Amino acid sequence: MTKRNINISSAQPQPEIIPPYGMDNSLWLPTSAKEAEALGYGQLDVILFSGDAYVDHPSFGAAVIGRTLQANGYKVAIVPQPNWRDDLRDFRKLGKPKLFFGISAGAMDSMVNHYTAARRLRSDDAYTPGGKHGMRPDYPTIVYAEILRKLYPDVPIVAGGIEASMRRLSHYDYWQNRLRPSILADAPIDMISYGMGEKSILEIAHRLKNGENIASITDIRQTAIIMPLTHLPADTDRNNIVLNPYTECLKDKRKQSANFKHIEQQANKFDGGATLWQQLSDQACVKVNPMYTPLTTEEIDKSYDLPYTRMPHPRYRGKRIPAYDMIRHSLCMHRGCFGGCSFCTISAHQGKFIASRSKASILKEARAITMMPDFKGYISDLGGPSANMYGMGGHDKGKCAVCMRPSCLHPSPCPNLDTSHKQLLEIYHEVDKLPGLKKSFVGSGVRYDLAMHKTGIQATDNVNAEYCSELIRNHVSGRLKVAPEHTSDFVLNIMRKPSFKQFYQFKSLFDRINQKNGLRQQLIPYFISSHPGCSEADMAQLAADTRNLGMHLEQVQDFTPTPMTVSTEIYYSGYHPYTGEAVYCAVTPEHKQAQRQYFFWYDKANRPGIIKSLHRINRTDLVRELFPNCQDFRAQERHKNKKQFNEHKINDTKIKAIKQKPRRKL
Repeated sequence: MTKRNINISSAQPQPEIIPPYGMDNSLWLPTSAKEAEALGYGQLDVILFSGDAYVDHPSFGAAVIGRTLQANGYKVAIVPQPNWRDDLRDFRKLGKPKLFFGISAGAMDSMVNHYTAARRLRSDDAYTPGGKHGMRPDYPTIVYAEILRKLYPDVPIVAGGIEASMRRLSHYDYWQNRLRPSILADAPIDMISYGMGEKSILEIAHRLKNGENIASITDIRQTAIIMPLTHLPADTDRNNIVLNPYTECLKDKRKQSANFKHIEQQANKFDGGATLWQQLSDQACVKVNPMYTPLTTEEIDKSYDLPYTRMPHPRYRGKRIPAYDMIRHSLCMHRGCFGGCSFCTISAHQGKFIASRSKASILKEARAITMMPDFKGYISDLGGPSANMYGMGGHDKGKCAVCMRPSCLHPSPCPNLDTSHKQLLEIYHEVDKLPGLKKSFVGSGVRYDLAMHKTGIQATDNVNAEYCSELIRNHVSGRLKVAPEHTSDFVLNIMRKPSFKQFYQFKSLFDRINQKNGLRQQLIPYFISSHPGCSEADMAQLAADTRNLGMHLEQVQDFTPTPMTVSTEIYYSGYHPYTGEAVYCAVTPEHKQAQRQYFFWYDKANRPGIIKSLHRINRTDLVRELFPNCQDFRAQERHKNKKQFNEHKINDTKIKAIKQKPRRKL
């Protein structure tokens, strides 16, 4: 499960505002032959197909890749949400590119975008104009590639984005409930550019431009390709790790689980780790080249300083794009996340090492936001994958260079981690000085365990205490959303999250600062049901714990297995990839619903089912805790049955008396 996009609205509701579409279309990347012609383009170098609408903003992958190529002299166009159902004119309209087609399902995995955790079809799509559902197929990477390969059989196809990235090796597909091979085997693509693709896409373009054949390009970092089986190394060594073959993983789930430990460890290495190999068939294998080292500040600045319009393309005039509404007045300060949550794909996609933008780059973007015509004085998010990891890294970089630890925070913060929030505070203070800015908020997830961690270094601990106070006093727009995820220490350990005791500590701090400053802000926690390791009893305790805190939960979800996470591998195999131990998982719809109902214990419709469940799992002690003013349903049933019995008894007596009563003579 990918990490949530958290939207905290500004203190003042934002009206629906349509960007100034009278502006020249040439400010955007072209989306049609007419627009390309207006720019003086002849044959295009690269044509990008995206499952999302085209929003020219650094939060949208197609825009980032397109602008990166454009800045390096390539003629690029984007075809957003092409129609795959008609005569395929969207796939033909720009013709044949000189170098390659790039395809992406979009910012979200298409199946997460389309279906709920219960596999029910969603009714909307946040990345589509008007939120309209059905503007992209299931598995667009496969569908787009098949169409392009049929139309242009000799043009290289490079796939990127979260869907292809997380499917670069064998993976469990929750929606089909089966283990699938690398998407390279399912889609007729030549290469995957996985993770954040600016560097790999440029190298691919440069080498194709210089006359290399796509089939001969096998060594670019952060790419995955299919190779003849003869290239498979005989054994694992320092530079190569040979994973269990796909066919063997099909037969033995534990082998698939064992593979994941290597995949995660190598993705988390500073230098990108070893090359991964996996046999697909008797003829072919997948080669996954290592990740690049984390972007330098100069490199990430270059990406965010590209000339984005920060607005949807004029083709969407009069239509709102919900995902854009969420981020239009926000900015991202860094990439990467060292939290290592078991259910999250961020480290597998962006890496665990933090790549932070410079203060100058952040302030430049913040100024650009304040100049937008619809800006009302509020920046909705000074954020990142985890908002308070900006500028952080190891004290000793040499130790980081050889570390394969999946999380720098679990089971406890790494002693080598510099947890000072000093740089982040400086950013907040500088942004808040900008003319025209009333308030800046933090809308991304905050790791309160990181902010509250006591290092024993007085200067760091004082700064972090100041950060917590600053965050709560000045950067919460009424509701601060955090993610404890569960209350059970056992489940939290599998999730790689801190003990729920730390949430109590943070809530106490939050309430204290609010009271001191006369604020009436709310703390909104996120929770997950049916996560591997979680039982009904754990959910029952979660319900009791949160009820005692006076919380009616809002931000909750059932665990959705997504490719390339520890949690998904446990869900599929039943075993933990690192320990090999068996782990209970709620798999059936009935078991998942039995857990989910506890989120909504306050709904009277759920009360009978919850009470029945508590009796079944021998947790009758929680009946009175959850429902102190409600009779036990079993007592109610007994009373009801007794009442019905007595009524029947009375009726029987009346009938008997009537039968025995002598008939009156006429």
